[in-house]
Amino acid sequence: MLSREPGLERAETLRSRSARGNIVFAFAIALVLATAYLMREILLLLYVSALFAVVLSPVIRGITRIHIGRWHPGRGLAIFFLLLSLAAAATLFFAFALPPVLRDVQSLVVELPTRGPQLLDRLHKVPFISHLNLSGLNARLQGFASNFAEYLFLSISGWASKLADLGAVLFLTVYFMLEGDEAYHWALSFFPKSTRGRLNETLLRADVRMGKWLVGQGGLMLILGLCSLIVFVLLKIRYAYALAVMMGALNIIPIVGAMVSMTLVLLAAATDSWEKVVGVAIFYAIYAQVETSYLTPRIMKSSVDLSALGVLVALIMGSKLAGVIGAMIAVPTAVLVSVLIQEYLVQRDESEPLPETAPFEVAP
Repeated sequence: MLSREPGLERAETLRSRSARGNIVFAFAIALVLATAYLMREILLLLYVSALFAVVLSPVIRGITRIHIGRWHPGRGLAIFFLLLSLAAAATLFFAFALPPVLRDVQSLVVELPTRGPQLLDRLHKVPFISHLNLSGLNARLQGFASNFAEYLFLSISGWASKLADLGAVLFLTVYFMLEGDEAYHWALSFFPKSTRGRLNETLLRADVRMGKWLVGQGGLMLILGLCSLIVFVLLKIRYAYALAVMMGALNIIPIVGAMVSMTLVLLAAATDSWEKVVGVAIFYAIYAQVETSYLTPRIMKSSVDLSALGVLVALIMGSKLAGVIGAMIAVPTAVLVSVLIQEYLVQRDESEPLPETAPFEVAP
């Protein structure tokens, strides 16, 4: 028998090893994808927490720059001051806003037997509604009241899960703000040294732009709060100041924030007159169009340097993929993707200077 040449045997061995390696690599990729799919909710919480830590990092750095003599707060104390200030603001808001609301609700419950028929008379005077049959309205309201307790009991578990996720995001955000640098360097160490410096500079540019998102979002919240305050005062809406603050604060939550705040405003206006309800509805319909088509794209472009079309597409995709959370993190995520695409996919002229970045030490 003729023996094979050593070169041919070596080539066949290498091909067989390569084939086995490709099979193992394919199984490893499938395993990683399957694990990521099963842990998608946990991975989303981690990503949202890390993103919030990046967005809040300019605020933390600003607090650490405060000097009182030779003393200045460290990172941990700065995070504590930030959380304390948010808790104090929420406490003051509820301390001043809740008492008058509770008094009015209590008086409404006492006067409901006499004010109920008056409300039905007002409904009959409203155009189009006067032609509807309201004879069965009382029975429907009673049925709704009897089913509401059951619905509330069944939804407790869902709300408890959401509150648990919120607590986890808060805890992880604080953790990322405290030890985010170590986690960042650990993740960066998986990349080759030849590409590590470029990736670090790219992510640093993204960090600067993502940190400016909070400034733009704060501007949108302030504009909505001031416009709401002016309109509510002119219309003489009850709790005008508290409702305006709430409208501005909840504007950070896309879609759901507007729905919750507008529902409360419409309920407050409905206790006085239907004209106020119509006025509030017209105001918000106009403002929503102005904010969506003009304010949001331009303010976000000036703060995070994204085009108006990019902002709108990011908001639509984020809300479609992950609901409220996706809409909240859509613009910062779009900034990160934009910086990575510009660095690694867009062909840049060699004579074009790179954006200036602050020095950032990379762990070997």
